[in-house]
Amino acid sequence: MELSIGGLRVAARATGSGEPVLLLNGMSRPMESWAYFADALQDRTVVAFDAPGVGASETPVVPYSMPMLADIAARVLDAVGVEKADVVGYSHGGAVAQQFAVGHRTRVNRLVLLATACGVGAVPGHPRDLTRLLLTPNRETRWPRPDPLGLLWQIAAISTWSSIPVLGCIDAPALVICGEHDRAVPPANSRLLAARIRDARFVTVQAGHDLQKPAPAATVGRLVECFLSEKARDPRDNDAAGQMRVVN
Repeated sequence: MELSIGGLRVAARATGSGEPVLLLNGMSRPMESWAYFADALQDRTVVAFDAPGVGASETPVVPYSMPMLADIAARVLDAVGVEKADVVGYSHGGAVAQQFAVGHRTRVNRLVLLATACGVGAVPGHPRDLTRLLLTPNRETRWPRPDPLGLLWQIAAISTWSSIPVLGCIDAPALVICGEHDRAVPPANSRLLAARIRDARFVTVQAGHDLQKPAPAATVGRLVECFLSEKARDPRDNDAAGQMRVVN
C-alpha cells in the first residue's frame, strides 16, 4: 500500500493474521530484507514500511530526524489499524525502534533490537566493513541500489541522535541480539543497550552484522518468536541454543 505521511509517499504493507509485529528495516534496506524471517513470523500480522528515500518510498528534499522516523512508524500502525505491537528493529531500524519505544511507549508490547547501537556515543565499527555494508550490492538479493540522497538522510539522522540519555526510560521487555563477529556494529554496543534498558536480555549468535542472511536469520527468527510469544523466559531453552551464546 502507499500512504501519504507528512507530504511524503511511504510504501507500507501489513500481511498475515495474529498478534501484530512491526519490523523496522536496516539502513538503505527495503521491506523485502525481512524475507528470511517469514517462517518465524508466519502466525503474526507483520507490518513493515520503507523509510523515506528507501525502496518504494519517496525521497524527501530535506533531512529528517530519528523522532520523525519513529513518528512515521506510528502513522503506519495507525493506517493499518494497529494500536499496539511488538517492535523488531535491525541495525538502523533498531535505533528507530529505541526512539519509538521512548516516544510511543504505550504502543510497544515487547522490543527486539538486532545488531544495533545507541547512535552518538556508540563504539565505532571498522570503516571497511561499514563501507561494504552500505555500498556493496548484495548478490543474494535483488534489492535496488540505495538512493544516494536517501542513504545520506539516514546517516544524517543517526549521526545527530543518541539514545543513551533515554535508554532507562524504555519499560518494554527487550531482547538484544548481535552477531559475535560483527565488525560493522561491534557487540559492545548491544551490551551497552542491554545494560541500560531496565528489562533486557542479551544474546549473541555465531554471525557477523547481517542477521538477515538465511543462516543467521533462521536462528535469530526462532529466538525472536520465542521471546515475543513468551514460550521461554530464557533463550537457552530455545531449540537454537546450540548455535548461540547467552550472556546473563
